[in-house]
Amino acid sequence: MNPDGNPVLEGAASFHPGQGFFNPGARPSRDLGVLLARRLAAERPPRILDLMAGCGVRSLRYALEGNVRCLWANDADPQRERDLQRNLASLQDHCLVRRTSWSAHRLLADCLLRNERFDLVDLDAFGSPHSLIPLALEAVALNGLLYLASTDGRGPTGHDRTAALRRFGASARTHPASWEQGLRLQIGLMARIAWSQGRGLEPVISFSDGRAFRTAVRLRRHPRSDEETFLGLVAVCHGCGDQQVQSMRHLRRWLPCTCASNGESALAVSGPLWIGPLQHQPTLDAMAAESASLPRSVCRASGALLERLRRDRGWPARSWPHALVARRIGTAPPTLQRLVERLRQEGFLAVANGVMPGQIRSDAPWPVILALAAEAVGGSVK
Repeated sequence: MNPDGNPVLEGAASFHPGQGFFNPGARPSRDLGVLLARRLAAERPPRILDLMAGCGVRSLRYALEGNVRCLWANDADPQRERDLQRNLASLQDHCLVRRTSWSAHRLLADCLLRNERFDLVDLDAFGSPHSLIPLALEAVALNGLLYLASTDGRGPTGHDRTAALRRFGASARTHPASWEQGLRLQIGLMARIAWSQGRGLEPVISFSDGRAFRTAVRLRRHPRSDEETFLGLVAVCHGCGDQQVQSMRHLRRWLPCTCASNGESALAVSGPLWIGPLQHQPTLDAMAAESASLPRSVCRASGALLERLRRDRGWPARSWPHALVARRIGTAPPTLQRLVERLRQEGFLAVANGVMPGQIRSDAPWPVILALAAEAVGGSVK
């Protein structure tokens, strides 16, 4: 948009995108960021660092809607300085505001030297932000949040194995739940870095649209006693569709998959990655309750996303496309909800995947899932 044209309205914010990149489709990430800030404000007004602020829309919304105490808006591109100054000029009556045009590495190193920390660090990167994670975690206050976004999709989804090794220190193979795998690799890397710093880490909210992988994690003073069990490996057989999950702490041999008797089994193993929950449901429940009083701040798409994530805590780390069930039983499967109900009736955990629509998450053995699906529609497993 022409920077001198009509301003854009979003939530309580009115701003000019300028000549920089602004993605209207990423509004759900900004809506959920506001809700995260308001949850922090329930204890005390938060201090927020917007590390890659762009035109300043996230900073503006944090200040106007997030009940923040002070805000640091930074973007390394000096051409964004005019946009930030223009869009944030009205915030002096809302909170203490600082603007800079530093590189992210320089800013975070400066915070480390001065022992300055924030309740929420927003790192909304284009491409891979993984070299910044150690310093970014150092800038997060205890019990504060790192809200991280990456648009580096080829590596974590198994389409560029070299990139995955270099950026995550992990193997990434193609997987039916590719978006979720990208999130789990991202969280796994953050957890390993937090542990190396003597801290604990807890995922709060994780979601993706296949292009951006967004996760908010809470930094704890110490790791929980069982936290390392959530670092593991995920294996999938592209022959029969079977999946297995193992913790690195209790690593053992992989079990034969359902097509192993034919000599066809070739498990594709990814990891190490996070195999624990992706969502912190009490926080998401509180965010949903908060959103009811903020109709301007939460658009319909954001509300629908939040509701999906609330229903699925992201555990266990086994998820299959509904279409794959259909191919395996050779006919139209029961509806996803009906299959979930049948699995629960048999005593298994089952839920519609909140990250990847059209997939089922369950701890049931793959042959059981197929047998129950076939039984429900009178088909047979191929």
